[in-house]
Amino acid sequence: MARELVHPNYVAVWVWLVALLIASVGVTTLPISTGIVLLLIFAMAVVKAILVALNYMHLKSEQLLICAMAIVPLVIFFILWIVLYPDIALH
Repeated sequence: MARELVHPNYVAVWVWLVALLIASVGVTTLPISTGIVLLLIFAMAVVKAILVALNYMHLKSEQLLICAMAIVPLVIFFILWIVLYPDIALH
């Protein structure tokens, strides 16, 4: 049985993406350390990527196998990054 595709409110998703963009640019003006600023910017970038993947790429309504095909390469990347970081950083 085919599931009915429910389209998200694209305007609301776009507003969230623009708001997160403005917030990530605005966080650079805060009087906090550069490390925390970078952490906040990357956290907002991850949220924006999740919004795009779930709503515009329609992964929200896909089967688990399709979602796994999007998530597994990211997990492999982070595992390799954690394992190889000492070799690259300390070289």
